[in-house]
Amino acid sequence: MERIQAAIAKARAERQGNREIASPNRVPGNTGAHDIREMWKALPTHPLDPKLSERNRIVSSNHGAESAAFDLMRTRTLKMMQENGWKRLAITSPTAGCGKSTVAINLGLSLTRRDDVSAILMDADMRRPSLADKLGIRRNYLAADVLRGAADFSANACRISERFAVSTNDRTVPNSSDLLQAPLVSDILDRIEAEYAPTLMIFDMPPLMVNDDTIAFLRHVDCAMLVAAAEHTSIKEIDECEREIASQTNMLGVVLNKCKFNSGNYGYDYY
Repeated sequence: MERIQAAIAKARAERQGNREIASPNRVPGNTGAHDIREMWKALPTHPLDPKLSERNRIVSSNHGAESAAFDLMRTRTLKMMQENGWKRLAITSPTAGCGKSTVAINLGLSLTRRDDVSAILMDADMRRPSLADKLGIRRNYLAADVLRGAADFSANACRISERFAVSTNDRTVPNSSDLLQAPLVSDILDRIEAEYAPTLMIFDMPPLMVNDDTIAFLRHVDCAMLVAAAEHTSIKEIDECEREIASQTNMLGVVLNKCKFNSGNYGYDYY
């Protein structure tokens, strides 16, 4: 217990501006890399279903033409976050239907195809959770149970690849805004970060302009990505969301999703 408390205290200090970029295999205050690997191995595995993945546009489990855009996003995201010492990323959108959850899954898969990167994706869109359905996951406990301290992370999370773990809700969670801004959440996230030492923690958040859940949670992350939908999201909505995010945390960038284009523009070996 003392070791975990020391690790949590160190994580808090780092989040206040003194952060070191941690190795994926080592946690400050831990006895070494072995404990971290064992924590990951203890999580149950959930291999991707190819047909379900195709239906839900999950394309980044392997390198190829379809994953090229997410691989580019991965490289830029990782570079910017490591340069700034950031480890927690919220992904949101102005309104529903922009594809933020699909982007979050594909980004996580693309990131963890790199041997030196591990990532945890947590479903924090508790009014309309979708990660469980997109990935075909059913667990006895919810991500909400983890955040409220009613269940351990390992009772809810599972690995869909060697270094990519997801924590999901398979049903709507009541009083989500109160839960997401509860003081206990900060300690629980620090504990998960200390025990599993992911390179990145990614949070699939609700649309920013729909309710106050994302605003309540942004204080727990280092930066946020905004997913906009072509021919759906307005410039005014993007501007309003950028200002709101910037008032709460760091703005990582805007992703334009659902864009119709000639994929040949990606390069000579993409089609």
